[in-house]
Amino acid sequence: MGPMQPELHEKLAALLAICQKMNSERDLGALLDLMVREATHLLDCDRASIFLLDREHNQLWSKVALGSDEILRFDARMGIAGKAVQTGEVVNVRDAYSHPEFYNAIDGETGYRTRNVLAVAVRNQRGEVVGAFEALNKHTGAFGARDEAALDALASHAAIAIENAQLIGELRRSQDQLAEHNAHLMREVVGKFSVHGIIGAGVRIQQVVRLIERIRDSLVNVLVTGESGTGKELVAKAIHYSSSRARRPFVALNCAALPETLIESELFGIEKGVATGVESRAGLFQKADSGTLFLDEIGDLSPAAQAKILRVLQERVLERVGGRAPIPVDVRLLAATNKDLETEIARGGFREDLYYRIKVIHIHMPPLREIREEIPLLANRFLEEYCRETNRGAMEFSPGVLRRLLTAPWPGNVRQLRNEVMRLAAITHQNVIPEDDLWEDLPPAALPPQPVSPSAPRKEVSLKNAVADLEKHMIAGALESTRNNQQQAARLLGLSRQGLINKMKRYSIAG
Repeated sequence: MGPMQPELHEKLAALLAICQKMNSERDLGALLDLMVREATHLLDCDRASIFLLDREHNQLWSKVALGSDEILRFDARMGIAGKAVQTGEVVNVRDAYSHPEFYNAIDGETGYRTRNVLAVAVRNQRGEVVGAFEALNKHTGAFGARDEAALDALASHAAIAIENAQLIGELRRSQDQLAEHNAHLMREVVGKFSVHGIIGAGVRIQQVVRLIERIRDSLVNVLVTGESGTGKELVAKAIHYSSSRARRPFVALNCAALPETLIESELFGIEKGVATGVESRAGLFQKADSGTLFLDEIGDLSPAAQAKILRVLQERVLERVGGRAPIPVDVRLLAATNKDLETEIARGGFREDLYYRIKVIHIHMPPLREIREEIPLLANRFLEEYCRETNRGAMEFSPGVLRRLLTAPWPGNVRQLRNEVMRLAAITHQNVIPEDDLWEDLPPAALPPQPVSPSAPRKEVSLKNAVADLEKHMIAGALESTRNNQQQAARLLGLSRQGLINKMKRYSIAG
């Protein structure tokens, strides 16, 4: 083989440089612009175009001009580019308007006059035709064999670059969708567990809400007390998600749910080799770093665990079980208990110094029996939640069901009420939930306790007076929870508005 001609050497060098540029471009639009720009220089022609095949619609599409977003589409069986796609061969046309395959409608749309055309098929690595590469109007004469070879070589590299750019584009779109999905979930979580997620319009619940709002910019430790089922964890989440740490971890642990032997390793982590087969593991304090750790039933912790927690709160460092190196942590502690910790301190079951560390702010959640005026609002909210999550049509309680819900003792508090509402909604196939569907073990309506003077004998109360007292109590509660909206209060009580007005007059209740 003789020495390589200078012109051919220059074309190969230019082709190699173009391929290097294509391999470094990841955006599909910019890549297509790069290809057509470089092809016009390489082939010394007026224009070049990349046509990609849309198999679903059997169409070829291309950007109309460099840098534009305008897309030209036409039938993949038409034109010189269409012939290259259909046959997979190089198509070299010296006189476009005399060639039967030339599709002159595109010139009509673009205002361009085509003299000669060179088109080659673009194939992917699997040999499938994915488009066509086309050059128009050679500056001097017509396209020759070297032009055909150069464009064919360029097309083979173009296919790989296009596939990579499309794949990266899909990954970026998936990443963007995932990021948007995560942002949407975060907005939902923040909305659900903001202070507005605590349901209650009465004085005592609104006091809790206002206190959370006042401490949202503070990072002080908070102790939440109350019986099981009163919503202590909901309060903790509301505090976290309304604070500056809302986008950092919220980690929760029920201290009563783990055996004493596992509590310390769960909270503080463990080093490898402490016991046979044990691997190094971070504890919940580390997992909650820069966020919030919620310890439910903190009164059930062992003295050793209490001492370690106190050290973390004081020094902001911890040591794993079996470890010696201190690990710095930045954690806001929220704690909850259904025990009387001051009684536990008196009998030696809880450290007094830890108690004052965790009780910088104290929030008490009242039992449901003490805030019965909230029951209609809670029950209806839970019912709406069920209908929304199951895509079921609107449902409502019959008056008898609401009366029973209002007077039941609810030892399990709000959690028990929610479970009962969800059960009722699940088993009822009607729009109005009947009294017959109530939990059969739900105790009958309890009459409100009557105040008794310690120095006077207990007086018998007539059924009529007891019912009147109950009605007054329920009406006052419904009006308070609806901010004196008589229409809404009547609906909560299962009455007509006029029926409510009549009872308010009878009992001299201002509205």
